[in-house]
Amino acid sequence: MRAYIWSLPTRVFHMMFAAFILTAYFSGDEDKLSTLHVSFGYAIGILVIYRIIWGFVGPSYSRFSDFSLHVKELKESVLNIFNHKKYAGHNPAASFVMITMFAVVLLTVITGILTYGIQEGRGILSFLNTPYFKEMKLFKEIHEFFSTFLMVLVALHVSGVIFERVMDKETDTLGSIVNGHKNIDAPSVTLNLFQKIFSLLALGAAMDVLLYSLFFNSVLTRSHYSPISYQKENSAFVAECGSCHTLYPPSLLPRASWSKMMDNLEDHFGEDASLDEATRVSIKEYLMKNSAESSTKESAFYILESIKGNQDIIAITQTPYWKKRHAEIDKSIFSRNEIKSKANCKACHSDIEKGMIEDMNIKIPKIKA
Repeated sequence: MRAYIWSLPTRVFHMMFAAFILTAYFSGDEDKLSTLHVSFGYAIGILVIYRIIWGFVGPSYSRFSDFSLHVKELKESVLNIFNHKKYAGHNPAASFVMITMFAVVLLTVITGILTYGIQEGRGILSFLNTPYFKEMKLFKEIHEFFSTFLMVLVALHVSGVIFERVMDKETDTLGSIVNGHKNIDAPSVTLNLFQKIFSLLALGAAMDVLLYSLFFNSVLTRSHYSPISYQKENSAFVAECGSCHTLYPPSLLPRASWSKMMDNLEDHFGEDASLDEATRVSIKEYLMKNSAESSTKESAFYILESIKGNQDIIAITQTPYWKKRHAEIDKSIFSRNEIKSKANCKACHSDIEKGMIEDMNIKIPKIKA
């Protein structure tokens, strides 16, 4: 007998859920894909909320009340793994994995939004950056833990489906993910009008959130930082420093480093950059006032963390954090005509002279033919 087990909304959810999770996971380590990563994260959040509600109002086999969440049943299923009872919906192992997965996905999304707000100063929780920026590393690690745990659960789920396919081809569990039907003696599901409308609105909302986050400067991804006009804040800083090299944001070095640099301008990286005393003092005071210690930005925090106990460093490119962040970049890139030096930050960071170092704005120049 052939039964209709998984309704169209359930199957569409499953396909979107899998595709969105994989996209978010594999875009997570690429700085320039941060907006993509976060946008899919928001959409996943909408999907998991939909699925939780669907677990109470959806058709029979999608409801949590149909899940086999008894330890005794799980034990029996595992012990009789090669001759187990057939389930129209989720078997005990799948039931436990799915419930855990929904919980972990929800935690991954929440910690992701928190990390985005606290570390990047972006998104709906960007207001948490100022009070909690010193904890950004902790939130990032928690988010990475849950995302890794989620991948373990995904692997278990996929393994279970493959095992079912190999051990029980007749039921066609794998095929039911696509067509909704299983070869099993069980009642078929039907959808009422409310379930159809609710699914259409919820799944549509997930797509809307994804597109809104990706293509609009929305509250979901907007930064709470604003570009800085150094010309307005300290024109001498722009005139004297920006005329020779990249106008480095003061937040990229601690006070001690700026003080040491500005007190020894006659030997400024092998050059004599001496200034009249009034100008030197003005620039020094500005740099120290806006140093890494006074910033809540990610780059400032991690640079400061990386040079604790060694604040004699006066070159940003010599900080452990800079070296770590650029470790995977081929050294030959820095000798290209378009870049010429590690110190030429604006070659890749188009917004650095506005005090912004946004991940999505990193662009390594292409080699000219």
